[in-house]
Amino acid sequence: MQPKSPPNPIRRQLLTSITSLLGFVGVIFAAIPFLSAFKPSARAEAAGAPVKVNISKLSPGELMTVEWRGMPVFVYKVSSEAQNALSADKSKLADPNSDQQQQPEYAQNDTRSRKKGIAVVKGVCTHLGCAPKFYPEATSQDFDPNWQGGFFCPCHGSKFDLAGRVYANVPAPTNLEVPPHYFETDSTLVIGSDGAS
Repeated sequence: MQPKSPPNPIRRQLLTSITSLLGFVGVIFAAIPFLSAFKPSARAEAAGAPVKVNISKLSPGELMTVEWRGMPVFVYKVSSEAQNALSADKSKLADPNSDQQQQPEYAQNDTRSRKKGIAVVKGVCTHLGCAPKFYPEATSQDFDPNWQGGFFCPCHGSKFDLAGRVYANVPAPTNLEVPPHYFETDSTLVIGSDGAS
């Protein structure tokens, strides 16, 4: 006995095609929530987004603290006297040339910035992540009788100059980090992007 052929093969083929198409559409709709989970939230995007800072009112010797990615960034307008001190005496630094390996090329100068006279560094000590304090005056301090101005971390005694370069013989192993930044205009600093894109 021969098996019977389906009564209507065209109808069966049509139902199979429709079922396959509906299954494919269902898979797409089911995959959308899973794929959207890989996209960062608006809050996460904002946390890592570049920050624009108006530095037009920053006077020489003044420090501004800006939050970027949940951490402080110090923006310091270096006075001409401090600029001379940064360029002149590098004997106290742990390694005056260490930025050549650690930082982008634009940060390999005395102020470690794209613009002369403006220092931009992360306000996080490279020893254990504490927040260093700013002591801009070149006057004797309890922690250093020959202090020339800069940042001091009271947690364990790490010292950095006004450009965030680490002193020798302190717990911090490296300079304060320079975040990616560029100057959109003379008075607008953008932190979080190097302006290449």
